[in-house]
Amino acid sequence: MGLDPGLRRLALGTLLAAYPGPVPPDWAVDLVAEGLAGHTLFGGNVHDPAQVSASTTALRDARADVLIAIDEEGGDVTRLAHATGSPYPGNAALGVIGDVPLTGQIHQAIGTELADLGITLNLAPTVDVNTADDNPIIGTRSFGADPASVAAHAAAATTGLQAAGVAACAKHFPGHGATVTDSHHELPTVAASPDLLRQRDLPPFAAVIAAGARAVMTAHIRVPALTGDAPATFSRAVLVDLLRHEYGFDGVVVTDALEMKGATLAAGGVAPGAVRALAAGADLLCIGARVDAELVEQVAAEIVAALGDGRLERARVEQAAGRTAELAAWTRATGRTAVDPTDLGYAAARRAVRVEGVPTGLDRSLVVQLHASSTLAEGRVPWGLGPHLGSAEQIRVVAAETDPAELRRRAGDRPIVLVGRHLHRLPGGRELTSALAAAHPVAVVEMGWPAGWRPDGVRAFVTTYGASHANGRAAAEVLGLTR
Repeated sequence: MGLDPGLRRLALGTLLAAYPGPVPPDWAVDLVAEGLAGHTLFGGNVHDPAQVSASTTALRDARADVLIAIDEEGGDVTRLAHATGSPYPGNAALGVIGDVPLTGQIHQAIGTELADLGITLNLAPTVDVNTADDNPIIGTRSFGADPASVAAHAAAATTGLQAAGVAACAKHFPGHGATVTDSHHELPTVAASPDLLRQRDLPPFAAVIAAGARAVMTAHIRVPALTGDAPATFSRAVLVDLLRHEYGFDGVVVTDALEMKGATLAAGGVAPGAVRALAAGADLLCIGARVDAELVEQVAAEIVAALGDGRLERARVEQAAGRTAELAAWTRATGRTAVDPTDLGYAAARRAVRVEGVPTGLDRSLVVQLHASSTLAEGRVPWGLGPHLGSAEQIRVVAAETDPAELRRRAGDRPIVLVGRHLHRLPGGRELTSALAAAHPVAVVEMGWPAGWRPDGVRAFVTTYGASHANGRAAAEVLGLTR
């Protein structure tokens, strides 16, 4: 016996799916016609603007109020520019500049690009306060470590996106900035009291709610004082008592991807996780990136089964689907103010660069980019100075496998510019830098979240606060390496 059509449609109305490739397959379009709330676009869905516009048109032809979402944060997390790197600096760079109106302009420009392509929901901005220097998943995605500053920039980013006609989804509630593990791979724990959260992590969420954010995304983090052993995504104390009642949020609560280990380890799978998230108060369930028709049907069937066995009340699912439908209606009805993005991001990235030492006489340098892995949130997006170099030679090496004497021989009489992300915690990074600087002119470009570590003997230490295409160009210009 198949699912009750009415209940299946109700369940589909709470789901944000995804599909592979540049063209929406028939099943993805059919599900939209049958009531699916929407789809998230990832890098594999993006080849060029005309193709993305064709995809969003095909989905909208199936149902006019479909939600089409994307993670377009600027900086290190980009889907539209995954092949080249973003033309915008990310939040860390904007935070260090400290120009709140500029942050609004940048995010309005991002929103303009999304709206032009038919994308209606941006799973951004990241408003986590990055209080853990070695946070492996937030870092340069954060506006900084000061709650008041992050709150001001978060509100501006939200206002900018929504002025362009794209719904903002602030993330990750109640704050992912104090974690030292990645919720894509495990369930991080934040051992903070509710009072500490209110002082440190929650002010940016209060600010975006006051700014009218249409959506807030949950975090797959455990806060024992509030959530016990479960992640916040499955916690009614977090999603209802804290977010809705205490902070007064009346928009859509979106889950982080339910395929992430931070959720599946706690729930036993994507479908059971969907039920637990709905029961806790979530409205729109982001399934993840690896989605097919079978998985969507499994999740919908589990929700329908939960309605039958008492794990879910129909009124709760109707409330969730209703809020999601209201969000979709807002994206169709809202007006928009476009912003011309010409060079805006590159000019901002130049303002973010911080230089210690003397970055002169480096135009003939050997540029050495140190291999660094990417998070699942970032994806395999190109980074570094390579696209912006003039006559300078660039090589790529693994720090722990590189002989400093061989690098010095290759450089000859040229200085060496070491380019890294989180160089201080890269295996072999500190040792290689110190060995080179002890016997050779060296400059360092740090494109990750900066630490207090500064190697002895380097001629210059350049911090970009991100690794976007714009950040790379800015660093190359400062060092005199551009074409």
